[in-house]
Amino acid sequence: MAFNHLANDRPRILVVGGGYVGLTVASRIQKDVKASGGVVTVVDPNPYMTYLPFLPEVAGGSIESRHAVVPLRQHLRDSEILAAHVEKIDHRNRTATLRGIDAGDTYELTYDQIVVAAGSVTRAFPIPGLADAAIGMKSIEEAEHVRNWVLERIEVASLLKDEDARRRALTFVVVGGGFAGIETIGEIEDMARDAVERTSQLRSSDLRFVLVEAMGRIMPEVPETRAESVVAHLRARGIEVLLNTSLGEVEDGHTLKLVNMSDKSSAGVVEADTLIWTAGVQAAPFLKNSDLPLDERGRVRVGADLRVTGDDGPVEGAWAAGDNAAVPDLTGGGVGGFCVPNAQHASRQGVRLAKNLLASRSGGQLEDYYHENLGAVAGLGAYKGVANIKGRSFEGPLAWLMHRLYHGYAIPTAERSARVGANWILSTVFGRDTTPIRHARDPRLPFLAATGNAPEAKKARL
Repeated sequence: MAFNHLANDRPRILVVGGGYVGLTVASRIQKDVKASGGVVTVVDPNPYMTYLPFLPEVAGGSIESRHAVVPLRQHLRDSEILAAHVEKIDHRNRTATLRGIDAGDTYELTYDQIVVAAGSVTRAFPIPGLADAAIGMKSIEEAEHVRNWVLERIEVASLLKDEDARRRALTFVVVGGGFAGIETIGEIEDMARDAVERTSQLRSSDLRFVLVEAMGRIMPEVPETRAESVVAHLRARGIEVLLNTSLGEVEDGHTLKLVNMSDKSSAGVVEADTLIWTAGVQAAPFLKNSDLPLDERGRVRVGADLRVTGDDGPVEGAWAAGDNAAVPDLTGGGVGGFCVPNAQHASRQGVRLAKNLLASRSGGQLEDYYHENLGAVAGLGAYKGVANIKGRSFEGPLAWLMHRLYHGYAIPTAERSARVGANWILSTVFGRDTTPIRHARDPRLPFLAATGNAPEAKKARL
């Protein structure tokens, strides 16, 4: 069905996804398109853009969750924002099938040009028990839940009589040694130790943190020597770093059976209530329900000018960039010849795509996307960090400061930068807030208890 309030009689540029690329493109073309009588329509199930590099700091309690997102309606006032899922793209007929959030109605939306900027989702594997026991680190909701969960486990453990249950509650496992994984474990370790210092029934030595990585190294984006120093840093903080190790099975929701990658033998068992999965991403799955050309990894095939490109050349009226696109890396530094999926590339690809799209409307010259990687920065907790900038490596407080300066500037809009900066200043002056919000998972529990209909108490699950 088609909603009456959605105009289909104006030239429409449909932007699928409101992340880095989608927000950047829409903000840069909306006034021009509106002035010419057209409309920019941004479709995303969330009416906000999530600044993914801040998720570990949200999980670690250094940034308020609402400050790590950018509201689309507030910052795209000349665009049409639809909170919906894209289920299918029929580019031959210039039609997208949408479904409203919360299992809403489906309807078709016509367009003249499309920008595919749906980003990526967590990539999981068919590991027995994983789906029931783990949580990802790809959304603001997950990061906020991890913060509350970690702090709640500490509160629970402080009064547990059973030693095995107590150890499980205070054991935190992160699978995946990329930036998301090492930043997440660094931030929650810092937060947890702060919380335990304020809990008289516990000691810092009661806490256990385990990082599991299937490869022989962590952080493939930085030189190996720097990655090795990060491993040494994490281990010096008491974090166990298990390389060449994978998760084979999760039993009973908390028994993690590890596997040696070299010979598939047992690498031991870890008992933990907390399992955070950061082992990779994949292109948005709905792209398989489109007639756009995809590569073997499910990404949209594009040329260096960010036009969607098939076997016969560019596909008219179709553009793509970001994590869901196989963008050629003209510098030669990308894995397999393509740009790595990160915020640095996505934001800059969005700028180039917007310029090329506007140029195509006015008969101008399109330019290829070319960006030399400036490096990488990572925060590992308060005053702890690692950075690799144009071949120079830094660590400790200086790298931590570089991380904050870069991302404080890079998050879209000055308003969000100011809010995040205020968070950091308050945390520095007053310390990290380690207050868990009880019942955040099910806020109706207090009301149900008041009505005499509270469910039977049972062990909480992540």
